[in-house]
Amino acid sequence: MRFAGVELEVLQGDALRYASDLLVLKYAQASYGVDEAAVRLAGIRVSELPATGDELLVANPPRLSSSHLLFLGVEPIYTFDYRSIHRFAMRAVAMASEVVPPVREISMTMHGIGFGLDEVEAFSAQIAGIVAALSSGHHPASLRAIKILELNQGRVDRMTQVLAALLDPAEQARGNTMADSRPADGGRQPHRLGSAAYDPGAQPHAFVAMPFAASYEDIFYYGIAPPIRGAGLLCERIDQFTFTGDVVERMRERIASSAVVVADLSNANPNVYLEVGYAWGVKVPCVLICDKKTDLKFDLRGQRCLFYGSIMELEKTLSAELTALSRQVAPWRS
Repeated sequence: MRFAGVELEVLQGDALRYASDLLVLKYAQASYGVDEAAVRLAGIRVSELPATGDELLVANPPRLSSSHLLFLGVEPIYTFDYRSIHRFAMRAVAMASEVVPPVREISMTMHGIGFGLDEVEAFSAQIAGIVAALSSGHHPASLRAIKILELNQGRVDRMTQVLAALLDPAEQARGNTMADSRPADGGRQPHRLGSAAYDPGAQPHAFVAMPFAASYEDIFYYGIAPPIRGAGLLCERIDQFTFTGDVVERMRERIASSAVVVADLSNANPNVYLEVGYAWGVKVPCVLICDKKTDLKFDLRGQRCLFYGSIMELEKTLSAELTALSRQVAPWRS
């Protein structure tokens, strides 16, 4: 897809092995995932990494395929939200103007995934930031392409569809603005992401507590996420194996600020029980779901739970439950 003469594309692959003119990563005052690997491979000292609002540009970074590596200093990960992603994307495109020789292609990763943000809203905020920079002319005149790299093929496919919806040709013809990124059942009226009124992550959100395993991916993407988005909520979950440090802080904040917690108690996962207990403690409404093969533990045996035997059954019963709950907590608190 193209916007203002620049090709935007989501690709499956390793950002560190993709040959672009400029790879842009964030430094959230500590290193995580791809960011951490880039620091290690390029031999960057921690003392060189940028504070919030600063940047570090490395030419010909060792053992990376891009000609230049740009680290943008951002706030700590547990406060890095949809608005932060929007600002990051704008800075990434604007800072490319300072690279010599002129940048023709920028590469970057997706942001917010794995630390509790709705992947559609996070990706939409990133694209909106890119478009804002392109629309305002804050980009290299030489720029021809921006590629967003992601290892998970399923996410690549989903975000490719979102990108196509965002860069709708009919909307571009009406002033280079973009249509709403959410599905038609997303519960909100369309607005223009390119407008000054665009506010990433303004919707209230649901927090999903569930086991983190590949076998639960279809349950989340087809049984849980559609009913939540259909109820007009962002759908957030934390995809981390261990609950320590920043992950716990993010979990607490996203649960406490959520309109509702949807918790899948299947297989009696201890992290899920922890999240339900915290939600009860901060008095956030909980919708408990569980597959029919699991025996509930402890006091949860006496709680109302939606048992499901298939993803289709889960989607139907959860939709009905959220519809009923929304009448009690309406409008959803943000």
